[in-house]
Amino acid sequence: MEKLKDIIGEAKTVGITGHIRPDGDCVGSCLATYNYITRNYPDVDVRVFLEFVDNKFMLIDNADKIITTGYDGTEFDLFIALDSGDTDRLGINKPYFDNAKRTLCVDHHISNKGYAEINYILPQATSACEVLYDLLEDELIDLPTAKALYMGIAHDSGCFRFSSTSPKTMRVAANLMEKGINVNELLEKTYYSKTYDQQKITARIMLDSERCMEGKFIYSYATKELMDKYNVTVHDLDAVVSELRNVQGVECAMFMYETEPMKFKVSLRSNSYVNVSEIAMSFGGGGHVRAAGFSLEGSVDDIIKIVSEKVEAQING
Repeated sequence: MEKLKDIIGEAKTVGITGHIRPDGDCVGSCLATYNYITRNYPDVDVRVFLEFVDNKFMLIDNADKIITTGYDGTEFDLFIALDSGDTDRLGINKPYFDNAKRTLCVDHHISNKGYAEINYILPQATSACEVLYDLLEDELIDLPTAKALYMGIAHDSGCFRFSSTSPKTMRVAANLMEKGINVNELLEKTYYSKTYDQQKITARIMLDSERCMEGKFIYSYATKELMDKYNVTVHDLDAVVSELRNVQGVECAMFMYETEPMKFKVSLRSNSYVNVSEIAMSFGGGGHVRAAGFSLEGSVDDIIKIVSEKVEAQING
């Protein structure tokens, strides 16, 4: 594996982006790359782009430098896509990737086929941050970079609970902790802490959830009307599907929320053996074996029916 310094080479301008609806791993990997380059390569003009940044991620150094306005016509010498399984998920920042002189993709989605000139894709890794760590020189990782990397690894591993967590994951996390991270503050403020409205709508969604297949499959949903009632947006619902998966006896959980009339974003999570990435890919989405997502059009009942059939085939197969 080449190091990032070798990939940067003679590049004078570097752009960075991640996927739409950026989560902790996406924001962490993007800011880790930005902080690492600005610290160690001061002559490189580096910029980071995302469509949105949740306020909780402002705890990470230079989160205020993230540009959210979309393509401005700049052609970068090197453009880096992190934590995105395909170019469509780059959203408003896709033109930067398309017009760059060279491109790099750092990812861990099993559905990623390698769309950049240079690709580092490790599906067995917990996160894009874990993959990114191998591209960096440990002695050049300062506290701001370490904090962003640790956040991404912790978020995408469910705080080291998911099956993708390996001995290597723990070694990387330990190395990053030694840089001086206040782990308790970082995880409390970016992972565990929820607003009162988030807690209320999560409770409502859990109350309205349904189980089937002898309790092995659980599902729930949120309409635009429900989100408006509780004064939340789609960015406030990222942890709901994991709460559903935590129900005792559940193997697979589905949560979907309305993005437009009769259009839903669907998230799937599994615990042991259901391959939700395979299900998501059958609907044009993607992700990981235990965590994946896609979008579908139709009524709530129709979507529940067609997805349930795919889940049941694996549970009973």
